[in-house]
Amino acid sequence: MSGTLDIGGSQLDVSWFLLLAAALFTLGAVGVLVRRNPLVILISIELMLNAVNLTLVAFSRQLENLEGQLFALMTMTVAAAEAVVGLAILVDIFRVRDLEDIDDLSELKG
Repeated sequence: MSGTLDIGGSQLDVSWFLLLAAALFTLGAVGVLVRRNPLVILISIELMLNAVNLTLVAFSRQLENLEGQLFALMTMTVAAAEAVVGLAILVDIFRVRDLEDIDDLSELKG
């Protein structure tokens, strides 16, 4: 078991995939914490989930074990369902009220 992956005839070290996944996850976390637009927050969450999926697939490929890839596939399915439900809720809220900021949603507590 080496630390390299054979992708398209070239050898890539697993650390490159982990660095890319860390950068994507950090970018998604910053997007969730900094932005106030609910659509951008949902996209940032999807970016974080895809970073985790990249890590799962990279480790699964390195260990020559399919369970990580299957778990990544299930995570993508759940993420797609989450995106559909989240976007439906956002469209409904924005249709009823004219909101542009996530902080304005606190008015719905009543």
